[in-house]
Amino acid sequence: MEFFSALEISSFETFMKLTIAAVLSLVIGLERELKRKPVGLKTSMVIATFSCLLTIISIESAYIAESSSNEGVNITMDPLRLAAQIVSGIGFLGAGVILKRGNDSISGLTTAAMIWGSGGIGIAVAAGFYIEALTAVLLVLIGIEVIPPLLFRFGPKRLRQTEARLTIFVSGEEAISEVLEELKHSGMTIEDLSILHPEQQNGNLYYKLSIRMSYAHGKETIDLYREISSISSVKQVDIEMIN
Repeated sequence: MEFFSALEISSFETFMKLTIAAVLSLVIGLERELKRKPVGLKTSMVIATFSCLLTIISIESAYIAESSSNEGVNITMDPLRLAAQIVSGIGFLGAGVILKRGNDSISGLTTAAMIWGSGGIGIAVAAGFYIEALTAVLLVLIGIEVIPPLLFRFGPKRLRQTEARLTIFVSGEEAISEVLEELKHSGMTIEDLSILHPEQQNGNLYYKLSIRMSYAHGKETIDLYREISSISSVKQVDIEMIN
């Protein structure tokens, strides 16, 4: 009877750990889901739940091996050795969501970190660190959802700007300086500039400007497009936002 009683307690504790890990990971997954990121509710829950399960198995296996070892036979196992391998394995999942775009910008780093964090939640809960896991989730949400908006509003100017990649076609070499002056006059900061040799279209020569620039956070893309298109020497403009 004592064996079955201990088994029931152990099963209930395992169930509670898996449930807590799943619930905490759903909080992380929901934040990514609302931002339409590759990793959402399902992925976060799967990672955290199975990380929790594998950690439980690792810990329980070490205790079972230690308690069932014969006299004179010393069996030593690291109860968190499997958990250490979980962290390494999750790195492959994180690498899959990091993307390098054509404009040399990289996206998906936060999502990759969230994948790694979901595994950490599962490991922490399985090891019995419930308060620590909950605190970590709250701190991450504050760091992602609360602090950045405050920095965008009250922080240094650099943090209150948004980056964009512009492709602008202008007619005439003298128009290049005119466009750059207009952009600076509008409060935009040019981070990078490349000028391609003129291309002939419909009998006219057009210079192609590839510009990476920063502007005030909060300005709508359509307003930026209208502002640049209104420059007389600009014949065509393409805008790509850099997240």
